[in-house]
Amino acid sequence: MNNKHGQRSAKQLWCSLSGVLCAGLLGACDRPPANSISSTPEPSTVASANSTKFKQTTFKQTTVVEGLERPWSMAWLPDGTMLVTEKAGRLRLIREGQLLPTPIAGLPEVMSSGQGGLMDVSLHPQFTQNQLIYLTYAHGQKNANRTRLVRAKLNGDNTLRDLKVIFEVSQEKSDGQHFGSRMAWLPDGTLLLAIGDGGNPPVELAGELIRKQAQNLRSHLGKIVRLNPDGSVPPDNPFVNNKNADPKVWSYGHRNIQGLVYDSAKKQVWATEHGARGGDELNLPEAGKNYGWPIVTRSQEYFGGEISEERSRVGLVDPKVVWTPAIAPSGLAIYNGDRFPAWQGDLFVGGLVGKGIRRIDLDDAGNVQGQEEMPIGQRVRDVRQGPDGLLYVLTDESNGRLVRLEPREF
Repeated sequence: MNNKHGQRSAKQLWCSLSGVLCAGLLGACDRPPANSISSTPEPSTVASANSTKFKQTTFKQTTVVEGLERPWSMAWLPDGTMLVTEKAGRLRLIREGQLLPTPIAGLPEVMSSGQGGLMDVSLHPQFTQNQLIYLTYAHGQKNANRTRLVRAKLNGDNTLRDLKVIFEVSQEKSDGQHFGSRMAWLPDGTLLLAIGDGGNPPVELAGELIRKQAQNLRSHLGKIVRLNPDGSVPPDNPFVNNKNADPKVWSYGHRNIQGLVYDSAKKQVWATEHGARGGDELNLPEAGKNYGWPIVTRSQEYFGGEISEERSRVGLVDPKVVWTPAIAPSGLAIYNGDRFPAWQGDLFVGGLVGKGIRRIDLDDAGNVQGQEEMPIGQRVRDVRQGPDGLLYVLTDESNGRLVRLEPREF
């Protein structure tokens, strides 16, 4: 047994009180499935759960920069300079703790409306050789828009060159909701990209609620797609030989994924997605699997009532964690640094409504053991581990902050 989990018997007891930590009051008193954790204990287990929570790790917050306008995502260049996207359509540089006044030039035209704008940024795994960066953004107008993915070369003069659209969602949608847009690279050099389901009622497509597209394999909406670095289709995608499916689809039945990360140690993909009224989820996506939305869900309609009476179904994959009330999960990180040894291998989930971070403790096999609330005090849009082994947080505010989490010294 390694040191990390050898010191957590209390937390493990919490998880084994009834075989699972099943403690959700999910709107209609439904219990989560046996492999999931709810954020809110049932009355019968409140005392036991509270008495066996694992000890929180102390940390301090340091504001690195302020003055970011609705920052959405971040990535580090090899020299330690940080790239930060701002929703309005700007790509900013933070160098040696200073926000440079001039944004990077050469970006595409971005539709900044509702939840849409300039969103995720990611470097090609061989960036030092090819200088390629990838950006996701909302393209179009409010009544006809879609998520796009572009790649471009970042020149030494802080200008994007050779910009090319390498993927766009197959259908236009109306309104400004549910663009998805998180990216994650796999070890084989392919790229996963999460796409939202298109929006809430009354938004429709082809005469029915647009959210039903999450179950339509011919549509990109409500999916994770898998692409080659040039946007082409990997030949081993799960539906590549299915005439009734888009060959880029990798997993489906998602509502609006806002966090996506690959755990290289455990060789797992993790994703967080928004429910509607409650029912936010942490999922473990796999190729070809169906995650249920909107057939199976623990969230309720915003205007009241059930979206579905089903909470689980054979053949559909249950979430690993369900949050009710909603935390509006955002950016997602796996910690593998040495500055917080107790955090190694754990997930960190940003929260917009929650205004903080949830640390999700995983055992060596990737099973969820418990969670810890880490207040930040502002809407958290993204959380990432930096090259220095510390965690960095972007707050979703008009005067957004870049915050660094550091060990608290005594």
